[in-house]
Amino acid sequence: MEPDLFTAAAEDRQERDPSASPLAVRMRPRTLEEVLGQRHLLRPGSPLRRLVGEGGGGPAGPSSVILWGPPGTGKTTLAHVVSKATDKRFVELSAITAGVKEVRSVIEGARRSSGAYARDTVLFLDEIHRFSKAQQDSLLPAVENRWVTLIAATTENPYFSVISPLLSRSLLLTLEPLTEDDLRGLLHRAVAAERGLNGAVGLPEDSEAHLLRIAGGDARRALTALEAGAGAALAKGEPEITLASLEEAVDRAAVTYDRDGDQHYDVASALIKSIRGSDVDAALHYLARMIEAGEDPRFIARRLMISASEDIGMADPTALTTAVAAAQAVAMIGFPEASLTLSQAVIALALAPKSNAATVAIGAALADVRAGLAGPVPEHLRDAHYKGAQKLGHGAGYQYPHDLPDGIAAQQYAPDAVRDKRYYQPTRRGAEARYADVAERVRERLAGNRDPRP
Repeated sequence: MEPDLFTAAAEDRQERDPSASPLAVRMRPRTLEEVLGQRHLLRPGSPLRRLVGEGGGGPAGPSSVILWGPPGTGKTTLAHVVSKATDKRFVELSAITAGVKEVRSVIEGARRSSGAYARDTVLFLDEIHRFSKAQQDSLLPAVENRWVTLIAATTENPYFSVISPLLSRSLLLTLEPLTEDDLRGLLHRAVAAERGLNGAVGLPEDSEAHLLRIAGGDARRALTALEAGAGAALAKGEPEITLASLEEAVDRAAVTYDRDGDQHYDVASALIKSIRGSDVDAALHYLARMIEAGEDPRFIARRLMISASEDIGMADPTALTTAVAAAQAVAMIGFPEASLTLSQAVIALALAPKSNAATVAIGAALADVRAGLAGPVPEHLRDAHYKGAQKLGHGAGYQYPHDLPDGIAAQQYAPDAVRDKRYYQPTRRGAEARYADVAERVRERLAGNRDPRP
């Protein structure tokens, strides 16, 4: 709600005694220029800059906005920057604790402020996705009539969690995950700034790298871990936050893993080989190492798609479907939830029956083609649709399989050079046993030998 005497006193204490509030709160940007990342939302003339009064007003007032992005990307930060920079009345609510009564109270206060003092109101509503449809409906008249300018924040997809009428009356602004460079700049600023750690401890490269892994693109998580590590170092009288102190403080071991070096490939290789060997527990271990090291989830998903065809193939044709679905889900949701999807896919692939017959088959076929075993396409298979093709004998003698009772025509398909090659050698594992029977019967029929079995 609006600041009162107690809130003002608390803020004054935080100014005088930095330890009275968390580092993540103390390092919250005070101006739009201090905001790290989200440059696409902070260009001149953007809705957020107009909310703080930049660019003039005129007949077009500032629009209500919905800020959508992962945790720790700056949604609350941007709202607080607006509260500091604007001369408008600023009110903050959380959908966790507020209800329709509180919303109506804010709206009524906004109408009084506008009528009596010609002062507009900005309402920041955090976690709007927690509001029910009826609660969100209560905001509509105020937003539509611009009794309040709404800044709503959500980590959930607004197209599913925010009612359509409210979406249509607001601008949807999507926040992007912070990059490592953004977070690195934030850590350096927090270590040096007077309102941060004020240079009390140093931050060596290995500890910084571990903080970046821990953060996972979340600025709040990075600063919380930094503060814990600094507290542990100061308690020991250490001049810098050592990796050991940081690990002890956050209870999270640093994973020795260079995403651009050998470890990247070694752990990825171990994951795939564990899946190939059907060791589900080892596979999950290596998956966890990759996740903990900050590996790109899309890279992991791509490796799983390859494994589904390379090592499982026709023994379980659904393995590829599972891996592709996992890759699509990962691209949509990202970490940390993507770890659940990747776990499901790894378990499914590790426990699936294995066959590399598809891998061996295409390898053998490619080897023959590269060795020159190609030869002309049989005349009855050549394209006979263009004018003059029939005069060349193209298509002559071709048997249309659909006209035959069993749908298989006893005719030659492969060039003479590879007529008797058998590239696909199916195993008898899992579902591939059925395909092995089918391949055997079909090859007999193609050769002109009728299989007596049905």
